[in-house]
Amino acid sequence: MTASRTPHFGSVLLAATLLTLLAHSSQAHDRLCGQVDATRSEVIARNGMVCAAQPLAVQIGIDILKKGGSAVDAAIAVNAALGLMEPVGCGIGGDLFAIVWDAREKKLHGLNASGRCPALLTIDAVKKKGHEKIPYTGFLPQTVPGCVDGWFELHAKFGKLPMKEILEPAIRYAEEGFPVSEVVAYYWASGRRLRNQPNFAATYLPGGKAPLKGEIFRNPDLAATLRKIAEQGRDVFYRGEIAATIDRFCKREGGFLRLGDLERHTSTWIEPVSTDYRGYRVWEMPPNGQGIAALQMLNILEGYDLASLGREHSDTWHLMIEAKKLAFEDRARFYADPDFTRIPVKRLISKEYAASRRVLIDMEKALRRIVVDESLLEEGDTTFLVTADEDRNFVSLIQSNYAGFGSGPVPDGLGFCIQDRGALFNLDPDHPNALEPGKRPFHTIIPAMVTREGRPVFTFGVMGGAMQPQGHVQVLCNIIDFKMNIQEAGDAARFRHTGSSQPTGEIMTDSGTVGFESGFASGLIRTLEKKGHRVVPMKGGFGGYQGIWWDWENDVLIGGSESRKDGCAMGY
Repeated sequence: MTASRTPHFGSVLLAATLLTLLAHSSQAHDRLCGQVDATRSEVIARNGMVCAAQPLAVQIGIDILKKGGSAVDAAIAVNAALGLMEPVGCGIGGDLFAIVWDAREKKLHGLNASGRCPALLTIDAVKKKGHEKIPYTGFLPQTVPGCVDGWFELHAKFGKLPMKEILEPAIRYAEEGFPVSEVVAYYWASGRRLRNQPNFAATYLPGGKAPLKGEIFRNPDLAATLRKIAEQGRDVFYRGEIAATIDRFCKREGGFLRLGDLERHTSTWIEPVSTDYRGYRVWEMPPNGQGIAALQMLNILEGYDLASLGREHSDTWHLMIEAKKLAFEDRARFYADPDFTRIPVKRLISKEYAASRRVLIDMEKALRRIVVDESLLEEGDTTFLVTADEDRNFVSLIQSNYAGFGSGPVPDGLGFCIQDRGALFNLDPDHPNALEPGKRPFHTIIPAMVTREGRPVFTFGVMGGAMQPQGHVQVLCNIIDFKMNIQEAGDAARFRHTGSSQPTGEIMTDSGTVGFESGFASGLIRTLEKKGHRVVPMKGGFGGYQGIWWDWENDVLIGGSESRKDGCAMGY
């Protein structure tokens, strides 16, 4: 009797299972090798969600939500922890911007918690020091830190838990120590350039070196500072003991910040501005930030059928690059502190203005008009985080010291650097962004939110200097035009265009440079080069994305956190 050639049911099931496992294994392999867009699955949860650039900080935010804290409470707790765990990007010596959706009022709120130029700092004072541009390091680029006041403004309006409870996890980690994560350790090494700034090495270079991945870092001075803030409130930072320490330190070391500058500081609640992009309303903060550059780019791109072109077509990327150039011309010309100069925001983000700019685009040739010297704007170090709670309040919060730890000097015993955001002031007295006492500098950090039918659908941001508006637009096009999920949209390869660093007037001799991450077809890049785009290698600087999508149909939160950073999305 011959054996049956019909396979046994168990063998069929085993074979099917093996094929499924092989398929999943192949997909995982493709992801690791960069052959598909997403590095991992989206995170989906019902009750609350936090996405940020450091997993330990994300866990703190989830714990705050589980205790009954609001999305704002969680955002403050995460930000405080990131100031310790990611000091190269953020901290209480820096500024803060936030967009908050209040589910009770069904309204968006914008907070500008950026600081102003010291009263003693003038263009003449900078030039007397021998500078034609404000340097990144030392005392000249220091402006009033707005972060702490921003926390308390947000908390007063939207907080539920006491500030002591919100800040306690960061205080405990600062006292007991935490293991430094991989990407942060890589950037921390850049702090060696600041070793000669007062108190920097003692605070951030233990044993004379930057901590390596997995090494335990402690900052007891920062723990003591945060405890004072938790117990005594925002005034201890702007009027009390911390303010007095900053004042004494700057006087002794030849700095310009004074107690009076800190006492006069206020944050500003402002209305976010928006444009419609293919049925989605995209919200950004108005200047002194650069958020409206993203809106200008989207308005220009809306005139083209990107979905039909497809993400693999060179015309798609040609259009994105050209839209960026046009928006950034206006950024260079107009964006500044609106308290000191008139900015035609309504006109700049109008559909009519976009149409007038769109006619300047030649589909066969790269634009050569560049106005802006972006060399000062490419180096920003920032952290971005998003939170959502069970009541469906959403927070888009971005916070920064600016360039790599900030200015470098660490006030005695406080455990944090003061930002160098003043490096973005212009020393031409006729420029809208000219340095003036009491003025807020041009800012690169921008939170964002997307609504549809009058309620939030997507809360997101992309950190990283001048990359931020470019990153916002690329993520949104990935979702809206190319139908990616929010993890794929953040992981997908990006471009970054930079302007000429040698501006000689309105008409430039080149069109800047553009870098592409791996994942773009070589033929696509060659086609762009033939159009006149100058493609150069770029090792990094393509941003760091976090996002939360609200799936209304199932009432669930979907989180994405890209692989360029250490962070993650987490929900419960």
